[in-house]
Amino acid sequence: MPYLAKILLYPIKSLDSVEVEQAQVLSSGALEYDREFAIFDPQGRFVNGKRHSKIHLIRSQFDIFNRTISLQTPKLDSPRVFHLDEEQPEIAASLSDFLGFAVTLRQNPFMGFPDDTNSPGPTVISTATLTEVASWFPGLNVDDMRRRIRANIEVGGVPAFWEDQLFSQQGDIVSLRVGDVSLFGVNPCQRCIVPTQNPDSGEAYPNFQKIFVQQRQATLPDWVDSSYFNHFYRLSVNTRLTPSETGKIWQIGDKIDIITPPKPIKLPEN
Repeated sequence: MPYLAKILLYPIKSLDSVEVEQAQVLSSGALEYDREFAIFDPQGRFVNGKRHSKIHLIRSQFDIFNRTISLQTPKLDSPRVFHLDEEQPEIAASLSDFLGFAVTLRQNPFMGFPDDTNSPGPTVISTATLTEVASWFPGLNVDDMRRRIRANIEVGGVPAFWEDQLFSQQGDIVSLRVGDVSLFGVNPCQRCIVPTQNPDSGEAYPNFQKIFVQQRQATLPDWVDSSYFNHFYRLSVNTRLTPSETGKIWQIGDKIDIITPPKPIKLPEN
């Protein structure tokens, strides 16, 4: 039976995650605290792993309820703790000093800074999918892949690529319920350069994208709507929520039900 196994929030876009037991839905459909902050360069562009591999060298630990971040960079002798609301200029100064150029920290408490602003709901993947994809790359494990893919919601109790039934013909959506929260699957998430990079060092895994594309195509279940796959560098599912879900709570262990009848899944034989 599908259930909510993990909730991961990323309070500052591109920095480390924090695992929580529950999360609240905002009116935008995003999860509270997720990508609430983002780092910007002087030209107003995101400072992230796509453009700056040094971002992977920054370690951060969040206490989202006390609104603090413990920040560690190679230029700091020990971690420094900042208040996310009261010390934003100090956080930006510390990041600027390490990165070697001026950055600012911006906040959007209503939607955060999602990659897909049309579908700002949590990204969904199964634990089995992360385990399977990690097996394609010698030396990587499920936690390595979790940190590379950076999804919000992990589904347990299902086979690999279960989430690929959460989208249908282009223009259609699939409805599902997590506990008492309703949401819609929209499309498979197009990946960027970040999964190719070691989340601690920024070093690229040799031929990561080539291996990923070959294996993703080879393992794509036959019940998947392939019309979205103009290329096979896609993993996890983008979602959308309506304003009626505002204030509802996601809770670890919540049962997950697909409301729109999906295509049948053929489970692997034991």
